[in-house]
Amino acid sequence: MITLNVFFAHVLQATTAQDGLQGWSMWIVLGLIFVVMWFFMIRPQRKQQKELEKFRAELKKGDKIVTVGGIFGVIDEVKETSVLIKVDGDIKLRMDKNSIVRDFTDTAK
Repeated sequence: MITLNVFFAHVLQATTAQDGLQGWSMWIVLGLIFVVMWFFMIRPQRKQQKELEKFRAELKKGDKIVTVGGIFGVIDEVKETSVLIKVDGDIKLRMDKNSIVRDFTDTAK
């Protein structure tokens, strides 16, 4: 507990110090933390989202897909915002394009 108090006292002293170098060092560290978070978290997520949007835009009849809920099916009809998927035999489901997450054409037997 004493160690935490000493640490916080040191941080408070560094942020309120009259020396401009110590004040700037805090902002530099915060900036570096933001850059690292952006590079390792936000950037890959945006890239993955763009790939998913491209995949959904290129859907066509006959593609084998998996939905968010884990339903496997084959696309029977594609519209602007929805698709009709054939699940089993004569069973067909209309789903929103945003619910399709993966293509399993290559991995299906």
